[in-house]
Amino acid sequence: MSFTEEFDGAIGIDLGTTYSCAAVFVRGQVEVIPNDMGNRTTPSCVAFYNDDVLVGDAAKTLLGRGVSGVVFDAKRMIGHRFSDKSIQEDRARWPFPISEGVKDSIRINVTHKGEELQLAPEQISAKVLVYLKECAERYLGKQVKKAVVTVPAYFNDAQRERTKAAATIAGLEPRNVVVFDFGGGTFDVSVIVIDSGSFAVQATAGDTHLGGQDIDSNLLKYVLDDLQSRYNLSIAEQPRLLAKARTACERVKRVLSQSTAEELALDGVLPSGEEYTLSVSRAKLEELNASVFAQCMKVVKRALQDAAMKVEDVHEVVLVGGSSRIPKLHDMLRAFFNKERLCNSVHPDEAVAIGAAVQASILANSAEQQSEKTANVVLMDVVPLSIGVEIDDGKFDVIVPRNTTIPYKATKEYSTVEDYQQDVDVCVYEGERPLTKHNHKLGEFTLEGITRAKKGKPTITVTFSIDANGLLTITGTEELANKRHTLVVQNADRLSEAQVKEMIDMSKKFAKSDAVDDAREAARRTVQGALEALSAAIAAMTQPPPSQLQKRLDAFTSHTRDWLERQLPSYSTVTEVEEKAKKIAKLARKAMKKVAKKARGGEPASKRHRDEGNGGNESSSDSDVENEADK
Repeated sequence: MSFTEEFDGAIGIDLGTTYSCAAVFVRGQVEVIPNDMGNRTTPSCVAFYNDDVLVGDAAKTLLGRGVSGVVFDAKRMIGHRFSDKSIQEDRARWPFPISEGVKDSIRINVTHKGEELQLAPEQISAKVLVYLKECAERYLGKQVKKAVVTVPAYFNDAQRERTKAAATIAGLEPRNVVVFDFGGGTFDVSVIVIDSGSFAVQATAGDTHLGGQDIDSNLLKYVLDDLQSRYNLSIAEQPRLLAKARTACERVKRVLSQSTAEELALDGVLPSGEEYTLSVSRAKLEELNASVFAQCMKVVKRALQDAAMKVEDVHEVVLVGGSSRIPKLHDMLRAFFNKERLCNSVHPDEAVAIGAAVQASILANSAEQQSEKTANVVLMDVVPLSIGVEIDDGKFDVIVPRNTTIPYKATKEYSTVEDYQQDVDVCVYEGERPLTKHNHKLGEFTLEGITRAKKGKPTITVTFSIDANGLLTITGTEELANKRHTLVVQNADRLSEAQVKEMIDMSKKFAKSDAVDDAREAARRTVQGALEALSAAIAAMTQPPPSQLQKRLDAFTSHTRDWLERQLPSYSTVTEVEEKAKKIAKLARKAMKKVAKKARGGEPASKRHRDEGNGGNESSSDSDVENEADK
């Protein structure tokens, strides 16, 4: 069915790992859009079956029957490489084959109309999106062309927008809110400050490979082990039976959110033809998934830490996502936040789509979607990674710290590092590690034709501006020469949510070694600066230093350069590096004083007589310069 009239507004779509949902904000309220089966949520499944492509409930039914050609978990693959450990672990349980594509990408192998196809995960997700779009068009009776889609790998800021909007629907008063979004395959925690219609995200944390399907997998492993133990039967290599077992595990998990025990039943599994049954208690499910729940709480703690908040600062905890119904998580969250009850006033499966619909209505700005309820709502995002420029041979200088609320603008001044420099390279990075080689490069530009002057004299002003949509603009200016250059970084150039999480995890993993690297670079700059100052002082002398002093200065310089090249890289602690660098800098200052004395006309007569009385032997301070540098 085609529609000639176009819907002037926009719909909201939650493209989830296991289930998806569409909603629209019309007539002053959010309406969840049912699919063609009348259901308010749609399984994120696509089946290639009998020359047809089926999406949603029909595909899910085929999956439960163990039919081949049914693809799910596409969102779990997006933003990952084929070689990723998490993908290889998931691959073992997926009933559909995947293979390695170009540049370590993931390709899903399906057969359709007799042709072997290799599809990207995005292509599977696109089929679900098209289906939801068609459902929305039937519901509205109009053609739909605009939507807010909450897919973190497609839109870097989508995860934060959906949780902010979900909090909007919860009707919360001005307060600090933690949004706990535990879905089928991804987990997100956002800390939000709500004040007079302003929603400011203070911090976000999450795990793109943690969700309800991990709970299903742990229960499935328990079932497979039981079959092996009681009946010496393995169905791990039988896709049809494995799919039936997984579907049964998902059903049991859902029931155990309401009751304390449930029986799992599978027919056609045992060789005797009898029905296989296994009683599963809620306590057993909690035991099997203790590590999953612990990881959830670890992410919650990290989000609070990033937001610089204490547990007692949080006024409300909002539950979002189907897997947030699990009673054990409720107990852990209540205990951690010391709350008698949690906020679950929004349907967990529909909250994200509802939030997306609110966001869509604000962005669309169409007359049909205007309402007093959203007229004064302001959504403020944060930057997921620190942004800055490269300085001093690879050091990362942060200008916009991670979790800074946007829109945001910051300016910093730099200068030249060489005499009469004619241009300056501005290299922009995002990341959390002190050296740019470990971070992600966003772009670079060259500011040419700057004022020719001694190093350190020209002033290069770098301005970072991020608008409400996350668009980053970097401008470099040098006013004396009236030079200006601008770089615009599109969202497509930014890292995906999975890559952001990976970079944050890496920064924590290598925090100690990064600190040592940073100290080494600082020591290198300090010592090289001292050597340059000493060299300049010698060059400024009206007459060359006496041969004995020149010999000692040459030895000191040689030993110091050797230390920089050979010994400095071997230091393993910050304390070692800093202490040695201070000693060498102190020795360089001693040498500078001796050079200065010679430049002023030599040492006092009494000192010369003492040296002559010693037979011309070098003083202890002179030998210190050479010997200490050689240690």
